[in-house]
Amino acid sequence: MPKRPLADALGLPPSMDKLYRQVLAGSGGTLAEIADTMFLSPDALRERLEPFIDADVVRLEGDVVTVASPVEAVSRYVAIQAAIAVEAGVHLSRLARAIPLLADMGGNAVEAGSTRLDGEIRPETDAPRVLENWIRESPGDVCFLRPDQWRLPSESAMTAAVRDAVQSGRRVRAIYPARTLQVAPAILIGRAAIGEQIRLLPDVPTRMALIGTSRAMLPEPLGAGRNQRLLLVRQPALVETLTAWFDYLWDSATAVPTLDRGAARPDLRRLLLSQLASGAKDEQIARTLDLSLRTVRRRIAGLLDDLGVDTRFQAGVEAARRGWL
Repeated sequence: MPKRPLADALGLPPSMDKLYRQVLAGSGGTLAEIADTMFLSPDALRERLEPFIDADVVRLEGDVVTVASPVEAVSRYVAIQAAIAVEAGVHLSRLARAIPLLADMGGNAVEAGSTRLDGEIRPETDAPRVLENWIRESPGDVCFLRPDQWRLPSESAMTAAVRDAVQSGRRVRAIYPARTLQVAPAILIGRAAIGEQIRLLPDVPTRMALIGTSRAMLPEPLGAGRNQRLLLVRQPALVETLTAWFDYLWDSATAVPTLDRGAARPDLRRLLLSQLASGAKDEQIARTLDLSLRTVRRRIAGLLDDLGVDTRFQAGVEAARRGWL
């Protein structure tokens, strides 16, 4: 497999790789010295380096330019991404703390100047009917976190609602746990066939539905399972926060391209890498991905061999460098 440029591994345009190699050769020199070798002004070079400065690949100390090596650059990038993940968790925790404030609210719109949040609590049994109405009445894309809903009797009704949304030109995205490939592959194939875009995570932390930019549904308390209350949110800032969290999870999840061809085969390589990066043990990975321990160990050994590394930490760095994560 050909190696990807460093800039691509950092989520930057591949054309930035040439700039990286140019400034790496001048690391330790002044901004003016490096700019002179590239026939640029110092200000123009500084502007071009902004993406690398933001990624902590290039550091300016006074007028001296220090450029990280490829391995060090990827390590810093991984650390930044880990911090982003922590921040996403903080946002979700803040949302969870706001949930009790909604408990005594009715469903009416909040008046201008009111200090009350726009939302309400409903019985869990109302979920299918509310979602169907929202999808039919509200514009915008539809996003789902679906840790277990394929087990519920309302699955066929929701499939019909999703089909109608897709046929009307709306984008429908859903994130499922990896074990769905083993326990309910027909559900994934069927939803993909009607146009739902599907990605997988090792675990999906809670049920959630987002309709457009103004409506969200999630359980109280957060999670999956029965006997939960239903939290309906129409407060724009909270919906925006939930949408940002969903987008973060979506970008971290693994696509299953074969679903649109009637098969359910995941990119186990990426799922394994995400588990290794989180520090999961072999036994935990086996439970999460619904694989045998022997299969997990064999695939990890093959993954290390493909990457040409000896340890799991090296695998994470090399996988990030190649753009596999």
